[in-house]
Amino acid sequence: MSNSVFILLLLLLLLMVIGNNGRSSTVVDEYRRDDFPVDFVFGSGTSAYQVEGAVLEDGRSYSIWDTFAHAGYYSGANGDVACDGYHKYKEDIQLMADTGLEAFRFSISWSRLIPNGRGPVNIKGLQYYNDFIDRLISHGIQPHVTLHHDDLPQLLEDEYGGWLSRNAVKDFVAYADVCFREFGDRVLHWTTFNEANVFAFGGYDLGIAPPGQCSYPFGLGAINCTKGDSTSEPYIVAHHLLLALASTVRLYQKKYQSINQSCPAVQHGFVGINVFAYWFEPYTNTVEDLKATERAQDFYVGWFLNPLVNGDYPEIMKKNAGNRIPNFTKLESERVKGSFDFFGINHYNTFVVKDNPSSLEMKTRDYYGDMATTLIFDGNPFTPSEFEVVPWGLQKLLNYLKEKYGNPPIYIHENGQIQPRNGTLIDNPRVEYLHAYIGALLDALRNGSNTLGYFAWSFFDLFELLGGYEIGYGLYCVDLDDKELTRYPKLSAHWYAGFLKGKNMSGIVDNTDAKETLSSAY
Repeated sequence: MSNSVFILLLLLLLLMVIGNNGRSSTVVDEYRRDDFPVDFVFGSGTSAYQVEGAVLEDGRSYSIWDTFAHAGYYSGANGDVACDGYHKYKEDIQLMADTGLEAFRFSISWSRLIPNGRGPVNIKGLQYYNDFIDRLISHGIQPHVTLHHDDLPQLLEDEYGGWLSRNAVKDFVAYADVCFREFGDRVLHWTTFNEANVFAFGGYDLGIAPPGQCSYPFGLGAINCTKGDSTSEPYIVAHHLLLALASTVRLYQKKYQSINQSCPAVQHGFVGINVFAYWFEPYTNTVEDLKATERAQDFYVGWFLNPLVNGDYPEIMKKNAGNRIPNFTKLESERVKGSFDFFGINHYNTFVVKDNPSSLEMKTRDYYGDMATTLIFDGNPFTPSEFEVVPWGLQKLLNYLKEKYGNPPIYIHENGQIQPRNGTLIDNPRVEYLHAYIGALLDALRNGSNTLGYFAWSFFDLFELLGGYEIGYGLYCVDLDDKELTRYPKLSAHWYAGFLKGKNMSGIVDNTDAKETLSSAY
């Protein structure tokens, strides 16, 4: 078993173990695209490092994800070529149009656009993203851009420690300014950070994400914790991400949403942030487990959403983390509060939570120790290579966000089924998953959720953060054994295209009928 698979399984077993504890909920089984609001958007997505390749081509420099991969985390695999999207983007966009995508979510590689992290813009990188955006729009596809998807330029990491330093805030805002200036006349939807919470605890506590920092004994599985401090660094990084978001939104509002001398053409875009969110259910109805479940929500989504809605971290986080979590000054709190136009949510599964007060007795605690909960598997069938289908978890999550945070605008930025990357195109479990979760989303909308869009993850089988090339979420298979990296539609691509083109979707589609759906793509 490779190290990447071992770590993935360990992560799933220790931290992400699925269980529904016998709970159930009814979701819509039959629906069409026109059952959703006319301005609701459906799409799919990728990110720069996971799809582009062309690692040092046309002026691009290394990012921290390049360094992380080349350090051996994926047993020799890396994103040097990935799906070769840098060269194949024209045919890829045509495939998106053939599928019927209404929107496409992608990220800009900071180190491709500004190779030194700050300073001169790389003309080749600028041309690439300009043409990418123009082609999306010419095919009737909305561009939704993420600015930072785990890929800070390595030069900035080397210079001052990356997101552990407030210098990153200033450099990120300057980078965002370039993107707004160059692309903002066509791009309306901007996400500052992808899975900001996972970037903080995955990259600086567990060591399973770039830049791979952690301290003993908190690193996960086979990770070698040679640098970092798991007890404090996740909180420092999260603090700087929030300050960077607030400063970016302030810049956009002042410079691009109002008429001024430096930018006379007013832009009408929206700026938000993305977080990863499970749905948590209490193991029992005891007071202890109910409190533990709410604590888990506060540590996962409240960590970012509470400062943005209410101006400060959740009280339980401040209590349990103590002086290891930074304080907002009065001015910072005022600037952070309300500094978003939407929240992006990545949701895949549901877990059961049990109180774990013993973790608070440890003299040294990390982020997970502070949370003082255990995410458990309660006896349901469990396959680490495939998520259990628990659509009511998405319903409950969206209702929770509505009630807890004042029904903010939300985009489901990622949702999809994990499977081994074994070359099969008949991915019925993914079809079942998408069918169930889109139905649950429709129920949530009918219950008043202010969700504005849904993006299936992912358009292609990519280079994944957990698992590299050994797992995939794609609607399309990429043949890694073919030097052309040919794309092949899976059954899920046919199903999603059928839905987007107005068919009544009530479960698994017939494979023969499905082939007709994308006949123009062959």
